[in-house]
Amino acid sequence: MSAAHLHNAPKLHNAMWPGLVGKGSADGEPFLSLDTMLDLTAAAEVDGVKFDGVDLFLFDPHVSIDSSDDDLKVLADKVRSRGFVVGSVVAPVWGGTGGGSAIDPGEGRKAFVTQVGKACRIASKLRDLGVRPYGVVRIDSATSPEEWSKNPEQGQKEIAETFKQAAKVARDHGEKLAAEGEICWGGMHSWRKMVDLLERVGEPETVGFQADMAHTLLYTLGENAPEDRILPPGYDWKDKAVLDHALKTLTDALRPWTIDFHVAQNDATVFGSGDHDHTGRHCQATDPNGKLDIPHHAGFWLRDSLGHVTRKFQHICWDGCMFPNAVMHDSKTWNDILRAMISVRNAHGSTV
Repeated sequence: MSAAHLHNAPKLHNAMWPGLVGKGSADGEPFLSLDTMLDLTAAAEVDGVKFDGVDLFLFDPHVSIDSSDDDLKVLADKVRSRGFVVGSVVAPVWGGTGGGSAIDPGEGRKAFVTQVGKACRIASKLRDLGVRPYGVVRIDSATSPEEWSKNPEQGQKEIAETFKQAAKVARDHGEKLAAEGEICWGGMHSWRKMVDLLERVGEPETVGFQADMAHTLLYTLGENAPEDRILPPGYDWKDKAVLDHALKTLTDALRPWTIDFHVAQNDATVFGSGDHDHTGRHCQATDPNGKLDIPHHAGFWLRDSLGHVTRKFQHICWDGCMFPNAVMHDSKTWNDILRAMISVRNAHGSTV
């Protein structure tokens, strides 16, 4: 192994959903096909190191949530032909994708759990096909902070019950669910609410947390939950020690629950559209406005409170949504991302 690449674990994945999220509207940019995203990822290389795999969004036009077994064989071959495996998959639990709000104890919950079941079936089938050696199924509450705030206690109770029912389905398929911490999802819109929700579900062997470095940075600013802000108002981003202290508070609370991890960059502004309104802006890995020192701050998640590498994750994934298609088609974008991923693994990985 090259001295420039110290470790080979965890495996390095690229997310496929940036080809879908924020695209496909009548007045917006077109989707990037799964084949295109796979090829862009496969072309990236830094000093002989390439991506090991991909994480998928189980939604058209990439992967239909109603894919047949034959469809999934084609998908497995498509992934395998690029030298990749599949890791985590995203269940389409939102109303606009066939799911429903987790806060709704009626039809919303039924649709939510149904979509989780379909996603778990696909995830399990890909494992049976030998193309998915690890990974989880990602969910969120599919409801807004505004809806949640109408009755916070009842809302938290209903979301927890929906997650419990989804957990039963996941266990039946041998899968785990990871709830992505993002400020645009009610009941998950602050770090304290996120911990509270996971504790209410109370099934850490099945339901855990997915940490995205870009989204969780917004937790420290108290966006959508000012009472849970960690960074002081008017914080000067040049004061790195204060940011480190805030991220330590955050990660000490959520790290024990974390079962899936996204490397990402963020400029600390709020951005979004549609269902993902008012959320963290993903930046390119080398964005000069990025507030995160990617390899340094990834360590807050990948090392325990004593600074020891946890070796908890078999793979880590880059997440960067809502980039223009011209940026996505630029090979430099993916080489820069891969280089950032390698720097994280060199700093906090292992050799197996």
